[in-house]
Amino acid sequence: MRARVFVTLKPSVFDPQGRTIADALHSLGYSSVEDVRQGKYFELDLATTEAAQARALASEVADKLLANPVIESYRVEVE
Repeated sequence: MRARVFVTLKPSVFDPQGRTIADALHSLGYSSVEDVRQGKYFELDLATTEAAQARALASEVADKLLANPVIESYRVEVE
């Protein structure tokens, strides 16, 4: 089973890379882009057929390694 983990900075944390991307888009004429938040994306292939078990395992991995819980949040999707 495949789990996808999306990690992003918490809304209260300044995102300098996102700000740089937004500024670059504005300079390219994309003035309707108001803000950009960058993040990380992970795909985990898991040896289970149970969706609940896959979600729990992916969440545990995200808590322990993929995300910094002080400044980042994450969401898990399971196929």
